[in-house]
Amino acid sequence: MNIEQIVFYFLSAVVLVSALLVVAMKNLVRSIFLFFLTLFSMAGLFVFALADFVAITQVVVYVGGVLVLMIFAFLLSNRDILNNPDAVKINGKFLTAHHLPGLVVSFLFFTALMFAFSQFQVDELEWIAASEGNTLSPSDNTIELLGINIMTRYLLPFETISVLLMLALIGAAHLARKERKI
Repeated sequence: MNIEQIVFYFLSAVVLVSALLVVAMKNLVRSIFLFFLTLFSMAGLFVFALADFVAITQVVVYVGGVLVLMIFAFLLSNRDILNNPDAVKINGKFLTAHHLPGLVVSFLFFTALMFAFSQFQVDELEWIAASEGNTLSPSDNTIELLGINIMTRYLLPFETISVLLMLALIGAAHLARKERKI
């Protein structure tokens, strides 16, 4: 086993463990910082996949933008939780009436994903087939190819992601604002 494999397996383990801890933690501040670790490790995995631009975008947009907004929104809106985190009561029950819509949507999404994976056949995908014309080397200019594809072939998903990031910004601003007493 060489050093690249060791680093890859280490980053993969960090992503999996920290992502599971983000979901399992009851302390929101620790979950946000573990999410920070998850995003950084994902950027490292993108570097191993020769997706240098995606790795840099991951760090700049998600770690530098969305995650920092989440931290500021939390710190500005919940001073009582920071002073006394044990004072917040979290209901330990998993199946309650207000969890039902989220569970139903999660189950439907999981079912659709499993159906898609069962229909998925790697051998028939043209863009995955390794030939001399579509393999990447570390010296290729992936940023130019990515820019051409984003502005032509993948314009709709690119705009959808930009709207999602704008909604994250609006949500963070809404969480950070103070309620006025009437």
